[in-house]
Amino acid sequence: MSSAERVVIYGPEGIGKSTLASRFPDPLFIDTEGSTSELDVARLPAPKTWNELGDEVIYVASHPKICKTLVIDTADWAERLCIAYICEKYNKPSIEAWNYGKGYVVLKEEFSKLIKILTSINEKGIHVVMTAHAMMRKFERPDESGAYDRWELKLEKKTAPLVKEWSTMLLFANYDIKVVKDENDRAKAHGGERVMYTAHHPCWDAKNRKGMPEVMPFKWESLEPYIDDMSGEKPEIVPEVKEEPKTPPEVEKPAESEPNMVEIPGVEDLKEQDALIDKLHELAGAITDAQIQDAVASKGYYPASVPIESYDPEFIKGVLIDAWPQVEEIIYNKIEQDVPF
Repeated sequence: MSSAERVVIYGPEGIGKSTLASRFPDPLFIDTEGSTSELDVARLPAPKTWNELGDEVIYVASHPKICKTLVIDTADWAERLCIAYICEKYNKPSIEAWNYGKGYVVLKEEFSKLIKILTSINEKGIHVVMTAHAMMRKFERPDESGAYDRWELKLEKKTAPLVKEWSTMLLFANYDIKVVKDENDRAKAHGGERVMYTAHHPCWDAKNRKGMPEVMPFKWESLEPYIDDMSGEKPEIVPEVKEEPKTPPEVEKPAESEPNMVEIPGVEDLKEQDALIDKLHELAGAITDAQIQDAVASKGYYPASVPIESYDPEFIKGVLIDAWPQVEEIIYNKIEQDVPF
């Protein structure tokens, strides 16, 4: 089976992170900062809020054949949307307004929801690429023997570890600058080629599981041998339905003057989905969402980690609601199997 990666590419402004991400197989961009209009790629509308970003990743999770790579460009701008959302939700002027740093805990919990959906997308055989900016911080050695500058993800203190742990491939991009002295003992900078680092170093975080060289030229040709092109047939995850999907699975190439936009469900579509979920909950009674998700996963429709809100509305109606007695039987049979006596 093809191996889909979870890749984080970070580095200083303008080094070419988005361009490298655009070379991944059949990419679909969610451009949170609106800076990739020059790239000839398929894209969803730039999300202006955290909820809009959530709707778009859920849409991709519900339509796994729409792309082979989903690109979130960038993670730090996605985090800004998340911070704005939780500050408005809890009526706080800033992330620092909570006592004892609780705001960062709330941020981590909310950002984890995005990570969970991206994981479910990756489990369907889709590469997920996050780009991010880098920032330099002064690192004090624990033994007080000195300090040095260290490159880190430009994310908050609890979000950055979450993103790093989630990734299967963490790549740090920078310029390879060598300092040499001339005949007058004056230091001069030479070189400046773009490189990517693939292994941990005291001055930056990086990792991979492919046995990649620790440093490579920052270009697609260096990375391509380690990225599956996903040309093999994907396992069918979304169940067949009688009607054709409202959005065609293939994304047309953009016109020269306009970026390609993939339509996502409008307000009426979301209201219809909410009504179906309410109906499902009414039928379920005391049965929890987790039990429904386990039953759905046991039949191979969606992974158990995918929330019901990410299911195709036609699947909710045709498979869950219209055939609820059968679904209920599956759930109760599973409960009986799990009883330890």
